[in-house]
Parts: sequence; C-alpha cells; structure tokens
Amino acid sequence: MKALVETPQPAATERAEPPPAPAARAARVARAVGPLARAFHVADLRGYARLGVDATVGITDLVEAMHHTIESTIGVAGPGPAGRTSGITGLVYRTVRGTTRLVGHGLDGLLGSLVERLLPAQAAEAAEVLPTPEREALRAVLNGVWGDHLAESGNPLAIPMSLRRDGRALDLSAPLAAQLQAPASGRLLVLIHGLCMNDLQWSRRGHDHGQMLAAALDATPLYLHYNSGRHVSQNGRELAALLDRLVAQWPVLAEEIVIVAHSMGGLVARSACHVAQEVAQEAAQDGSAAWLGQLRRVVFLGTPHHGAPLERGGRLVDVALGLSPYVRPFARLGRARSAGITDLRYGNLQDADWQGRDRHAQKRDDRVPTPLPAGVAVYVAAAITTESDSGLRANLLGDGLVPLASALGRHSDPAKVLPVPAANQHVVAGANHWDLLDHPEVAAVLRAWLA
Repeated sequence: MKALVETPQPAATERAEPPPAPAARAARVARAVGPLARAFHVADLRGYARLGVDATVGITDLVEAMHHTIESTIGVAGPGPAGRTSGITGLVYRTVRGTTRLVGHGLDGLLGSLVERLLPAQAAEAAEVLPTPEREALRAVLNGVWGDHLAESGNPLAIPMSLRRDGRALDLSAPLAAQLQAPASGRLLVLIHGLCMNDLQWSRRGHDHGQMLAAALDATPLYLHYNSGRHVSQNGRELAALLDRLVAQWPVLAEEIVIVAHSMGGLVARSACHVAQEVAQEAAQDGSAAWLGQLRRVVFLGTPHHGAPLERGGRLVDVALGLSPYVRPFARLGRARSAGITDLRYGNLQDADWQGRDRHAQKRDDRVPTPLPAGVAVYVAAAITTESDSGLRANLLGDGLVPLASALGRHSDPAKVLPVPAANQHVVAGANHWDLLDHPEVAAVLRAWLA
C-alpha cells in the first residue's frame, strides 16, 4: 500500500546545492556568536588562564592581609601589622596560593597542547575570516591597564611592539617591498596610538587620519602597535630602535619621516626622539640618529605633555586608602594599575623620571626637562568640551582627560615649557579626547599643516 504522502524527488535535471564555502560558514558563525565572542581567540586561552591565576593569588593576598589586620586588634589609624598570618590560618592561605599555582601550571600545559592542536585547523581559518577589532580592542585595554605585569610575567596577551598595515605586522627580518602591497614611498607617515588603544582605532566613524594624509602627502602610512602599559621610556627606547631598523631596510631611500601621535603616543614619540639623540651623541655622530635625521614634522593630538589629573586623582585615592590599616589592603587593587598609567601623572618621558623609586611615590612634578627634537617642526592640537577656551572648566578639564595647558605644552616651570609657535597650535571647541581622531576641523588643520 502506497504512503499517503510521498517525499518529492528532484527532477533529473536538478542538481543538489553545494555545501557553503568555509568563508560563508565563518561569516555565518561570526553573525551568530556576536561581538563579545568575537573578542576571544583560541590562541589567547593560555593568557587569560594565567591572568586568572594571578588575580586569584592577588585576591588571596588581599584577604589574608585584611584577616591579619583584624586579628591583630590594632587602632583604626596608623601603620598596619607586618608580615602574614601564622599557624593554621597561615597554612590555609599558603595552601590556597600553592594549589592555585599548581592548578594554573597544569592548566597552562593543557591549554598549550590544546592550542597546538586546534590552531592549525579551526582557529587559523577563522582568523583569516572573522573580524578582529573586538579582540584587538580587548587586548589593548588589558595591556593598557596591566601591560607591565603581562610583559614581566611572559603572558602571551602582552602586545609586542610592531609597525602594522591593515592590522598586519611588518616583518623587518624579511624584504619589505612584498609586504607593503603597494609601491614604497620615500616619505614615511608613522601614526602612534594612545593608552588602552590599538592601531585599528585610528579608523573612527569612517575616517582615518593616516589614510587621508597618506594620499595628501604621497606617503606610506605605518601604524605603531605597542603595549601601552609599559613605561613610556621603555616604549620610547624600543620605538627608536624599531625606526632605525625600518629606515635601514626600507625598499627606497627614506627621505622624510612624519609622525602623528594621539594621547600617550605623543609621549612615546618624544621619548624615542630623546633616546635617539642620546644614542647619536654617545656614538660621536653628527648629532642625529639615522631615522631622527629624517624626521621633519611631528603632530601631537591631545598629548598630556605635563600629565593628566585623573592619574593624580588615582594617587590621592591610594593615599586615602592608606590612612587606615583596615582598608589599606584595598589600595593594592589601585596600585596594580600599569606603569604606563602612572607615567601619565606628570608626563614622564625618561628612565630618570621613575627609576630608583616606587613609581607610585611621585608626589610632585620632578621630571628631568626633555626638550623637543631640534630641527623638527612641531604641531599641537587640543580639544575642549566647552565652546570657549577662556573658562576655568576648559583649562582644568580640557578634553575630558587632558587639561588644555598640558596638551599645548604650557607649564609654570620655564624649563618644561614646549616652545610651539602659536601658528602651530589649534584648539577644537565642543569636542572630547577621542574626537581628535576624526573631527573634520582636526582633519582640515592636519592637511593645512602637513600637506
């Protein structure tokens, strides 16, 4: 007896649809998982696991310090008790720390093996197809806040410094011509991002200063990618060496270098110039390193040349938490912020500005004055959230992060003043710190200054 409903059969001329291509499957997955999932990558698993272990050990130390203070029955003010808990209590805390590290070590080995197996098959394919801005942004924030710890602990989440094009790092050990995907220009445009940011974030709301200026200047744009949580002077020294290698291996003669830096990136650029000048003088050269001799113009966008009040406020919080031994352990959370952030208290540029002391202990602006690079045209652009730069709010808050005077290089100490001509200064009203990356007024003044 025939079935009441028969399954329709394809006609002889019909052909079954082919399975979707890998790119289509990956794109479909990307839409399904959403931006949060796209921020994670299998290669980062070990880094997040290590960071979790470090956080667990740190919280255990904090709880033990509070426990030790409470059982010591000391006053509400003054110094806290020294040392750790003892007896059975101390044994419990030591066991928690030891077990956490043991589990972390085993997990690290397991994840390492897992990544080696999964990365060539699934992850490598996904990395070529799935968008990565979310992952880059997350790593940039982690590096900005804890980058010095990530670097010192060998965490794979730590960002190595590189010059990138379209999010891909240039390999300076290989010929560069094939990596550029376009003819190399004798004019190099180097763009340097700020704290907790990355090179992809130069593109904002459909605008990229780098692409705009590259077309106007007939230049090759290169975007620095770096760990913004390290000391500014450490990044400056590495950048100076990186630019030396770049100029030496550039496919054509590098006749001119132009730097455009946003926020902390300006401090890194100034530090690199200072290091290059010192290296050249020590080598008894003509007063300029190879790349520094080709540097013609530098533009600073919202750079805190003399620091930012938010970091000074962070130090006041540290001091307040230290007034009582019962809340002093919580100061460890604030003091975990990176060396890059503490350098923003007054705008530290040199090793001498922080070496030889606790980086959290800088109470006043005792930096060694660092002049602007000689023979280089310098331009500064600042933003203010108000409509006029004459009020107290505009001068104190500036763009919301950097005060106006700091962004323009003004200082009460004549030795620290940056002598930038008035014609090379510009203030954008009604804009914040990040608007400097895409504001039409900023774009226009950049073209006027550089092109």
